[in-house]
Amino acid sequence: MEEESAFSREELSWLLAQSKVPRPLIFDEGALKILDQRILPGKIVYIDANSWEEVALAIKSMMVRGAPMIGIAGAYGMALAATKDPGNIERAAIELKKTRPTAINLSWAVDRVLRIAMENPEGAISEAREIEAEDHERSFLIAKNGSSLIKPGMRVLTHCNSGSLAAGGFGTALGCIIWAKLIDGKEISVFNTETRPYLQGSRLTSFELASADVPDTLIPDMAASLLLSKRMVDLVIVGADRVARNGDVANKVGTLQLAISAHHYGIPFYVASPRTTFDMSIESGKEIPIEERPAEELVIFNGIKMAPDGISVFNPAFDVAPFNLVTGYITESGVIGAWKIPYLD
Repeated sequence: MEEESAFSREELSWLLAQSKVPRPLIFDEGALKILDQRILPGKIVYIDANSWEEVALAIKSMMVRGAPMIGIAGAYGMALAATKDPGNIERAAIELKKTRPTAINLSWAVDRVLRIAMENPEGAISEAREIEAEDHERSFLIAKNGSSLIKPGMRVLTHCNSGSLAAGGFGTALGCIIWAKLIDGKEISVFNTETRPYLQGSRLTSFELASADVPDTLIPDMAASLLLSKRMVDLVIVGADRVARNGDVANKVGTLQLAISAHHYGIPFYVASPRTTFDMSIESGKEIPIEERPAEELVIFNGIKMAPDGISVFNPAFDVAPFNLVTGYITESGVIGAWKIPYLD
């Protein structure tokens, strides 16, 4: 596709060098080094995943996270299966895809490497590397396109973490903000939610914004509607884990409330997402599987019990915002409306 040649190799290298955030994945000498995002920003620790089972555990435990990034991790997991455990390659594909079922990027990347590995196991590593390289370029294009919506002086609200820890390049939704500041030189400010219960916003998004010297204010998740009602926000940009054919968006739980509030108060609400996150096989968000996380993530914090024994817990990782609440979708192909989604290549 045309966008794949949008940047020269030198330009991509230069852009990647602008980020001060450690890369979440490094494939080297037959092992996948995975940045443990659960302990950021306090410590920067990489673990070596030497098998597809270890990659699957890292994805499941949210050591690595973000729809595009877990797709890349799944691709490398398949490469490890093809080169070290070829007899179980189909089982590896099934198990890897089960780790985080909402994000369509994971199954897309796993299946892509599987097709190559079935004929040429050694080619699986090259295919996984290609998937990672493509994601860098897609993400930079999304960031560049999204920056065009961000005017100097704007106050932008984002939810969860959608930066370079979650995707290639500078990331998706957060990537638009980083591009606006680092590349286009726009003076902007950001509100970002803490993102309950795993605090990806306070731990990771704040970390990335500070690294890029973007003025940032951390807010409780439930304060977002208050800010929107007081017109303290000019623009909302979030990422996505899956977008249905009609434009319904599955993203980190809390996105639906943001979309409803933004629509009510007339604040533009954009979704930044690569085309690999658009699932043309389902008609609407009703068909998107919603992952439920363990109860312990909600009732225990830093080893301290925060709720009484026996309490019933419902801990969905995602919710679905309907397409009619979305102003537009920021993709590598440009900013589009929901009606254009069925015609994406």
